[in-house]
Amino acid sequence: MVSLVMVGVTTPAPVVALGRGPTFNTLGEVDGQAVITITALPTYPTSGQLNMTTVGVTDGLTMVETLRRWASGDFKIIPRSSVFPPGASAEEVANQNREQFVDSQFSAEAAALDHVGLATEVFVDGLSDGSPSAGVLAVGDRLINVAGRPVHGLESLHEALAATHPGQPVTVGFQRNGDPPQQALVTLGESPTGPRGMLGVLPGARPPGNAEIIISLGDIGGPSAGLIFALAVVDKLTPGPLTGGKFIAGTGTIRFDGTVGRIDGIRFKMLTARESGATVFLVPAGNCAEARSTAPEGLQLVKVDDLDGAVAALDTLRAGRTPATC
Repeated sequence: MVSLVMVGVTTPAPVVALGRGPTFNTLGEVDGQAVITITALPTYPTSGQLNMTTVGVTDGLTMVETLRRWASGDFKIIPRSSVFPPGASAEEVANQNREQFVDSQFSAEAAALDHVGLATEVFVDGLSDGSPSAGVLAVGDRLINVAGRPVHGLESLHEALAATHPGQPVTVGFQRNGDPPQQALVTLGESPTGPRGMLGVLPGARPPGNAEIIISLGDIGGPSAGLIFALAVVDKLTPGPLTGGKFIAGTGTIRFDGTVGRIDGIRFKMLTARESGATVFLVPAGNCAEARSTAPEGLQLVKVDDLDGAVAALDTLRAGRTPATC
């Protein structure tokens, strides 16, 4: 019995516990710094709260700690490999989460700028590991055309690559540091999302000139804050408070075209939001069934398919009507 107890309190279990994580008001400040700062563009006052939500992950659990968390009902126990793939170090997983978070910021900015009708230019904000563009393109380059098609936004960049294939050489027009535009050949790599070719760059869309959108939020990882970031940018760039003064929270990944994707751990995000004072929660359409069955009392669920729909739903709430629910 003593041996069993010792094993239970000392042996790591091959699982992690998911639970409540922190929540942040994207319209406010964290540690004295604005979460979203917009320069050289007209901005408008905001009110209320528009909170992104997170899931906490507890690793290094012993067998006894695992059982205790499972029995409490406040945690979900899942295989450790679901969060930390076999063979990947903790540092590699953390880097991947940070990259996803940064990518979600770029997508949120692009979707928000498109929603408010601001023209954008596309820049190289990063290069992937082993990028086929390494040595040709550099961080900060402005993309002008790809494969003979002009690039005037992230969607046009994706359209330019849609008919390409790995191994195909394409001409890329770009401008570096204010120098005259130049042309170069890039042999496309394999895309993880389909048969088309890949430049291997992390593109970012920005309004022309010296305008800038800066999202600053500490050591947070993953892509699930994209929707709320995009809404916060839209709120700052359009007159009238988007929240109508309410405490609104939500979650969801976002693509550059505004499409909202499902996320994991929505139950814990809703619990955190309600405990923090939120009365409305924006739910990706793909999470509606789970959200319906686990929503805490007093939290109105709003179904969201894309950014345009999310803005329309908030407009409906401000008008005193009921938007589409889960």
